[in-house]
Amino acid sequence: MHPAENRGYRELYLTARQLAARWRRLGDALGPPEAEPVLKTADSVDRMLGELAPLTARHDLHGSVAAGGSGSRIGAARGAIGDRFLERNQALRLALDDLEHVANLLAYLAKVSEARGDADLVEFCGSWERRLRRQLGVVRRAAVAMGEDPDAAIEPLDSSKVGRAAHGAANAAGTVGEWVDRRVARRRS
Repeated sequence: MHPAENRGYRELYLTARQLAARWRRLGDALGPPEAEPVLKTADSVDRMLGELAPLTARHDLHGSVAAGGSGSRIGAARGAIGDRFLERNQALRLALDDLEHVANLLAYLAKVSEARGDADLVEFCGSWERRLRRQLGVVRRAAVAMGEDPDAAIEPLDSSKVGRAAHGAANAAGTVGEWVDRRVARRRS
C-alpha cells in the first residue's frame, strides 16, 4: 500500500468515526423531521467502516483503536462543546462539511487505490462515495427546508442551561460585531 493510501485510509477511519459520533449527537438534538436523515447517515457511515475493516486488514492496516478512538472523541468533543454555540440550522449546515469531507476523501482514495491496481478498494470507495453523496443531498435539503420555519431554525441546538448560555454568548458576540461594522461603515461614508 502506498503511503498516501495508508494515510488516507487512516484519515478515513478517523474522520468517518468523528462524523458518526457528531451526527448521532446532532440528530438527537435536532429531533424530527431533520433527525431522520442525519441518523440514517451516521448508521451508513458505521456500515461503511465495518465493510472497510477487512479490506484494509489485508494490507495490515487497522483503524479500530488509535484512529477510531480519536475520531469518536473528536466527534463527541465537537458536539458537546462547539455545537452548543450554534443555532439548529447552523449546526446542521456546518455538519454537512463533515460528510462532504468523507465523500471527497473516498473519491481521492479510489484514485490512489486505482493507481496501485487494487480493484476491491476502488469499487468500495466509489460505491460508498456515491451513496454518501446521495445522503448528502437529502440532508442538505433538510437543512434548506428549515428556512420554512425561521423561528425554529434559529433556536439553540442545545436547550440546556449551558447550551442556552453558549448560544447567548454567540449572539452577544454577533451583536457587538454588527455594531462595530455599522460604526465603521458610517465613518467611511
